[in-house]
Amino acid sequence: MWSALIAGFLILILLLIFIAQNTASTPFAFLGWRWSLPLGVAILLAAVCGGLLTVAVGTARIVQLRRAAKKNLTATAPH
Repeated sequence: MWSALIAGFLILILLLIFIAQNTASTPFAFLGWRWSLPLGVAILLAAVCGGLLTVAVGTARIVQLRRAAKKNLTATAPH
């Protein structure tokens, strides 16, 4: 557990350094919205959104598989 915590802190430090070094404001446009963010923040935000999307899809798939397994288990159980 300690090694995972230390690795997480090292990654956090690297991310903070990356954001601190990429502070130039960059214009963005998406579906008619236009805004400006520091490049490091924009890349971090995109990574977080991608991770959340991956977790949502993975969770939906796990729920789907659990329902199918439960249905299969009740269908094959002796009465």
